[in-house]
Amino acid sequence: MAASARDIIAENKAAGASQHKAKVLIVGAGPVGLTLANYLGGYGVETIVIEALPQLIDYPRAIGIDDEALRTMQGIGLADKIEPHTTPFHWMRFLTASGRCFASIEPRTDEFGWSRRNAFIQPQVDRILFEGLSRFDNVQVRFSTSFVKLEQNADRVLAQVEGPDGPYTIEADYLVAADGGRSPVRETLGLAFEGETAANQWMVIDIENDPVGTPNLYLHCDPKRPYVSAALPHGVRRFEFMVMKDEDEAHFSRPEVVRSLLSKVLEKPEEAKLIRQRIYNHNARLANRFRVQRVLLAGDAAHIMPVWQGQGYNSGIRDAANLGWKLAMVATDRLEPALLDTYQSERRDHAKAMIDLSVMVGKVFNPPYAFLSTVRDVVTRVLNYVPSAKRYLLEMRFKPMPRFTEGVVVPSRAGDARKSPVGRLFIQPRVRTASNQIVRMDEVIGPNFAILSWGNNPVQYMDPEQVAMWRSLGAVFVSVKPDVQLGSRPAEGLGFRSDPLEGIVEIGDVQGRLKEWFGNWPESVVFLRPDRIVAATSTPLQVTDVSKALARVLSYTPRPIRTETRTGEASHGSVAAE
Repeated sequence: MAASARDIIAENKAAGASQHKAKVLIVGAGPVGLTLANYLGGYGVETIVIEALPQLIDYPRAIGIDDEALRTMQGIGLADKIEPHTTPFHWMRFLTASGRCFASIEPRTDEFGWSRRNAFIQPQVDRILFEGLSRFDNVQVRFSTSFVKLEQNADRVLAQVEGPDGPYTIEADYLVAADGGRSPVRETLGLAFEGETAANQWMVIDIENDPVGTPNLYLHCDPKRPYVSAALPHGVRRFEFMVMKDEDEAHFSRPEVVRSLLSKVLEKPEEAKLIRQRIYNHNARLANRFRVQRVLLAGDAAHIMPVWQGQGYNSGIRDAANLGWKLAMVATDRLEPALLDTYQSERRDHAKAMIDLSVMVGKVFNPPYAFLSTVRDVVTRVLNYVPSAKRYLLEMRFKPMPRFTEGVVVPSRAGDARKSPVGRLFIQPRVRTASNQIVRMDEVIGPNFAILSWGNNPVQYMDPEQVAMWRSLGAVFVSVKPDVQLGSRPAEGLGFRSDPLEGIVEIGDVQGRLKEWFGNWPESVVFLRPDRIVAATSTPLQVTDVSKALARVLSYTPRPIRTETRTGEASHGSVAAE
């Protein structure tokens, strides 16, 4: 149960503890907490991150980062530092006991600006996320500081924490629990964490100077002991072996046992240089709520899933991307707190879909009954002769992509609703800027709202009040042109407007992908959220009505006009000012 504010304050006074304030308190300095802190730092939100451990975790963890997560890292200005520590286009192959590849997942698309599947080493990227916070004077990270209890009311959250020098209280407008699968914050709130823990554990072993040397990731469906072999960046090889019922941590602490295990995959296991080893459980659980008043759950505190699709880490980063801009807009009084209600409605169902997919893939890899392995091998052999089924796997079409039908979206009345882009991620092709740079599109927009149109002025038919609203929210207005037209003006006297559009960023469609996108949907004005979800589409003449509808779902209330748009390093590298 949450303690009362009076109790917390009295206890801290008795202990001589001080009180600290922030707009947002984040519990947990894992990847989700650090990503969220980078978001808030860029928006100028006073943020405190507490972490019970004395330093960042350095043991083996996630090894797959997808295109959506890398796009999020781009949004906080750190993708360029992370990319050199990844292996792009990292295929996943499933092998039968005889060694036949029955499924190979090889997505070669980059519609969101990055390779669909990438290998990485999580502690390395966590370090980059942590170091990225040094850019912001408004963000503090406090290690060796544990969450104890909380109290909240309509105005604030009071969290009692235990630091190296004793207990003290942190007062915040909002608290985000990014404190892992065993979340003390979630337990304090009394929230259910529904699901199950798999019966089998897995031994993870990382080895330096890769003794196998082949790229990609292989899941070997050996009925005696299934295992995974993955090539990671910088010459690291990861093996994951299923732990049998009579084996435990003490069993694997003996070097001869580990060498025997590795002899299954290496000719000379005694020469392998182990970096670290660790045993994991695989869980599939989902919190019944992601928000309780001023406390929000994110990452493993909200959902955990088996590793088989590499989506546990990426789902947590999706939480940070969805919550980051909303929390920043509310904390800086640009939008009303009701906006935060859309976090659960947009994220929980998709997180569940990812859990279900991961559980299903795990059952294909390691069926619960022996006869199902034979069924799997026969069925997959037949499906490999069906081109559509093969493409379904190769292109990773089975991966549930975020699509919101409620929340911060305004459904379109045009075209086929099943094909509507509203509620989906917008593409990120390469574009040319006015200064002749070719960059990924998000670099032009920065971590802001954006209103894009094809070939014209996106605000030409928008009421001045709506234009002012978007400018107060830091929106960027973008006119997309065929690349050959960028910078050119029609000759005077022909009746065309020849001067540059004031306050409008013009970009050239270098790859032709934007023309293709706009050509496949009847509405040519697109409203993008900071997380790059299409919030709405409109024809040029309907843009004011759609803008007003979007303002309502954004919980927007008119305030004194603020017109700043985040550019430069503070906006994580946006080149919108060009």
